[in-house]
Amino acid sequence: MKRALLVGAGGMGKTWAKNLLASPDVDLVGWVDIRPGQAELAAHELDVSIDCGTSLSAMIASVDTDFVVDVTIPDAHEEVTITALEAGLPVLGEKPLSTSIASAKRMIAASQRAGKLYMVSQSRRYDGRLAAYQELVAQIGDIGILNADFYIGAHFGGFRDKMPNVLLLDMAIHTFDTARAILGLNPVAVYAEEFNPSWSWYEQDSSAHAIFEMENGVRFRYSGSWCAEGLHTSWESQWRAAGSKGSATWDGHESLRAEIITDNQGFHRPVQPITTKPKPAKQGIEGSLAEFLHALETGITPQGEASDNLQSLAMVLAAIESARLHQRISIADLVD
Repeated sequence: MKRALLVGAGGMGKTWAKNLLASPDVDLVGWVDIRPGQAELAAHELDVSIDCGTSLSAMIASVDTDFVVDVTIPDAHEEVTITALEAGLPVLGEKPLSTSIASAKRMIAASQRAGKLYMVSQSRRYDGRLAAYQELVAQIGDIGILNADFYIGAHFGGFRDKMPNVLLLDMAIHTFDTARAILGLNPVAVYAEEFNPSWSWYEQDSSAHAIFEMENGVRFRYSGSWCAEGLHTSWESQWRAAGSKGSATWDGHESLRAEIITDNQGFHRPVQPITTKPKPAKQGIEGSLAEFLHALETGITPQGEASDNLQSLAMVLAAIESARLHQRISIADLVD
């Protein structure tokens, strides 16, 4: 059993705590939050008796632990992660990896120096529906086009109503990372725009379009809005892939369909419909935690390993920069 030290006692911190406590392979031994009393309050809410404090360094020194889970705000990820890695502890962190490419590279370098795993939890990769869609996409030949639509009217209130780049920075990394998972390809460049419809309740741009050039000349097109009322898509987005042998769609819920051509004759080639069902899988945080633990036991590189996840972060930051400058941005240049 692995002993875990949790950093961050907000809403997501408590969600992570529940998953750590539920795992038969983990013993939650400590909880840290910089706000005095916050970790103690969260532990009391979950009816768990563990060591709590405000200093990660002090907790590492006083509690015997095998890894750190970082569920702090993005601006704190670098300090928390490097502190843990330099103490010889692997880290499983919440997305995004960091707030800048330079910061992310410092964290990756710390992981490499320490020889310890730093994995970012892209929890939406752990979804039986996504696994089934990946199988469908594998049957439609060479992929040339992947489209994702995300349209949800989200009345959060609070900081998001004033937040710059609210859609791209706070949500789109899930969709961009999923696109990488579906295609098995990394991004090369992007052209994007952000805008705010006249009826939007957000103070800054809440909608975006982006066209990514991926490896092998594949195009990934993203279209999304957080102020679209009615006919909401799934939070997982709505997907369509086009390949040399057919097309595959996923509505982000349970509908998974493909059509594959069966003959090379005719104005419209004849097709064979294919449907499938979600695959059995550990979902969300449970899945990312399980893969992290498996990586610690086996040494196998997991999904979300930081140097790989840098590609997903770069997609977000490059899209924001492209929208700001109104020009194509090379992502390869950012991550080199």
